Amino acid sequence: MPALCRDCLTSFDSGSRCPECKRPRVINHDELWDLSIAHMDCDAFYASVEKRDNPELADKPVIIGGGRRGVVSTACYIARIRGVRSAMPMFKALQLCPDAVVIKPRMSAYAEASKAIRAMMEDLTPAIEPLSLDEAFLDLTGTTRLHGAPPAVMLARLVKRMKDELGLTGSIGLAHNKFLAKIASDLDKPRGFSVIGKAETEAFLRPKSVRMIWGVGSAGQEQLDKAGIRTFDDLLRWDRRDLNTRFGSMGERLWHLARGQDKRRVTRNAPMKSISNETTFFEDTADTDILDGHLWRMSEKVADRAKAKGLAGRVVTLKVKRRDFRLITRRTSLPEPTQIADRIYRTVRLLFDQVQDQGPFRLIGAGISDLVPEDQADRLPDLLDPQAAQRAQAERATDSLRAKFGEGVILKGRALR
Repeated sequence: MPALCRDCLTSFDSGSRCPECKRPRVINHDELWDLSIAHMDCDAFYASVEKRDNPELADKPVIIGGGRRGVVSTACYIARIRGVRSAMPMFKALQLCPDAVVIKPRMSAYAEASKAIRAMMEDLTPAIEPLSLDEAFLDLTGTTRLHGAPPAVMLARLVKRMKDELGLTGSIGLAHNKFLAKIASDLDKPRGFSVIGKAETEAFLRPKSVRMIWGVGSAGQEQLDKAGIRTFDDLLRWDRRDLNTRFGSMGERLWHLARGQDKRRVTRNAPMKSISNETTFFEDTADTDILDGHLWRMSEKVADRAKAKGLAGRVVTLKVKRRDFRLITRRTSLPEPTQIADRIYRTVRLLFDQVQDQGPFRLIGAGISDLVPEDQADRLPDLLDPQAAQRAQAERATDSLRAKFGEGVILKGRALR
């Protein structure tokens, strides 16, 4: 059975310890040299960057997120042992881990570290599909001759470089498709390297919970629970036609995933699906002026990101969360796509006015989706709002001034609320 030492990168026959460095961090697998689809996931990325940059935090529980009213972005493994999880309300995280050091996110530092990791990936293959700053799919098919080593060796070399040069760690999942590679990367965190081969796929999946299926949200999981589908074994008992009837388009996907089948390619430039911005308040509020100010600022941020990426959205979405954490969403489709902040704001404000619940709210968010290239946006006059074109023109002029003289050169009064 092929084996690889993850510390010194020695290849050898099966064994529990490396014959060269004598260390036990060894991977053994029959298909180790044959698999080429991988998922790399950094270990508690934001927290790891903070600990790297401040060694005094090394042995302390660290939570990245906002104040007591916010949510957890991520947490180090010390805090996770105490029960802290991503997206958990901060007050609950601090109840579980009162001695945690809470740090506001430093996105520029994380982006810089992500860029350095991406450069290391580029040395291995151009077929990289980033999912976020700290994780990506890689397809190393056909790279063995180029590197003089199979993909497994190059992936072990990648995480070793990350540790040695950047002081950051990651976990690797290696398989024959994206679905299984992503599952594998989460099996042995932190600093894991797990392999799921073709021959073992069905036996591996059968007893596992269908909650391992990436991309099926809480509503989808609830549908599966109602159908009595809790494991992949349960899913395998369903006829393909019955799955399609019960779950629609998701049924077809479920039928294939139950058998470990995933034909999706690793796509270098996967299309962006939405652009959004949200904020969690330090104190719940029902103050309309305060909420309106936030809606305007978020609309500006969404518009700025859309313009920077040359995109526009046809669907505008509002999200508000009550003090009891109940989430309310409203969305509407525009006659044509837009990237104009004024139009996004006016639309999302109308959606907000339609919300029957008067609050107070702890979170508010705005976004656009159904994205298209910007040359398809804002071409038609708004017959119901003759001044819309004039405001859009003024916004474009303001964009030019902000680009030249800085963000604060022009502010609207509503942005100060």
